[in-house]
Amino acid sequence: FQDRAHLLSRIADVWEGRVPDFVAAVQHEGGGHYGKGVFEAGHVAETFRAAGALCYAAIGEVLPSHHGKVSTAVKVPMGVIGVISPWNVPGILTSRGIAFALGAGNTIVLKPSEETPYAGGLIFAEVLEEAGVPPGVFNVITASRDSTPAVGDELIDNPAVKGISFTGSTAVGRMIAAKCGAHLKKCCIELGGKDSLIVLEDADMERATSSASFGSFMHQGQICMSVEKVLVQEDVYAEFLQKFVARGAKLKTGSVADKSVTIGPLINDRQVARVAAQIDDAVAKGAKVARGGTVNGRFVEPTILTDVTPQMDVWNEETFGPLAVVVPFRTDAEAIAMSNDTEYGLSAGIISRNEDRAMAIARQLETGMAHVNCSSINDECHAPFGGTKASGVGRHGGRWAMETFMETRWITLDKGGRPYPPAF
Repeated sequence: FQDRAHLLSRIADVWEGRVPDFVAAVQHEGGGHYGKGVFEAGHVAETFRAAGALCYAAIGEVLPSHHGKVSTAVKVPMGVIGVISPWNVPGILTSRGIAFALGAGNTIVLKPSEETPYAGGLIFAEVLEEAGVPPGVFNVITASRDSTPAVGDELIDNPAVKGISFTGSTAVGRMIAAKCGAHLKKCCIELGGKDSLIVLEDADMERATSSASFGSFMHQGQICMSVEKVLVQEDVYAEFLQKFVARGAKLKTGSVADKSVTIGPLINDRQVARVAAQIDDAVAKGAKVARGGTVNGRFVEPTILTDVTPQMDVWNEETFGPLAVVVPFRTDAEAIAMSNDTEYGLSAGIISRNEDRAMAIARQLETGMAHVNCSSINDECHAPFGGTKASGVGRHGGRWAMETFMETRWITLDKGGRPYPPAF
């Protein structure tokens, strides 16, 4: 355990020397702006250090038993873990998949997204090799979009691979979970979301609008935790909308080579078409564009829609783009129902000066995570990250991630002479 802890700490140190390379890769492969890359790089280093610290945690317990027996429950590594990571936040979402599994004593086969093979894969191979990770402990397989299904199937079907960590779309996650189930193979899958920010009438408007702007438009809204539904108490709806629109108008769209740009390109043409289709569908059904709505190549302006109804695609489907809807509500119960009106259950935010009231709302939301006076985008490497409903199974982060890829064994030592029935 000490060797693993020291190795994970060295990985963090080596990583910090490669931050400029990672930031450049995030910009050029993934379209992330400079600040996003710097933030992500810092989180990666902390993830490896957190995993290293957990190597010193207890890995078992002594249980009460009969007849003087020493009874223990011990956690042991599973073996080879397959990690399939996405393109949108490749540093954080790859590091959390590999760091805690390594800390638990497993070996890794990583398949990064074909969109970010370097930022989400090969740079990790370089860093871990430089840090002294032994050959064969950490392995990276890159693949084209066409060959990705075959590579993924091999990772899941191969009996040498004992568990799968996947972050990505709900559609693919369902298939992976089904395949893992057929093999009785453990999986941890973190999927999509349709996350809400609930703004109560006593909210600090600066905090509320900044939480909405960051939550909706960070990395062009291409984050599973992005705020896609902003639910605002009707008494402050007009004030909130005016200030939210003003914040959105300040965000600069363009090439991420310009460090002053906040909104870069979407990852590919398929994603652009998805966002544009949701805007068109909503407008055709009566929604109004409060700001934005312009699509130019891969660039989509930060867009805010009002007069949105549950009959519109944008209400029900994950967007994964810089598009938010602002909807008024009257009562807390109505806000809770509107937030829960989705197949997803990943994250949510509630903004209010009344902490007890906000916490009461948080407890009624059907999400794996809820954050009071903060955006739905929230992640700390030592905390349990994951969703409910169609947003996934299992938890990433901290001891929860470590336990995900360990087996629990019951081992006893009989010192008291357990008596057997006389017939035997």
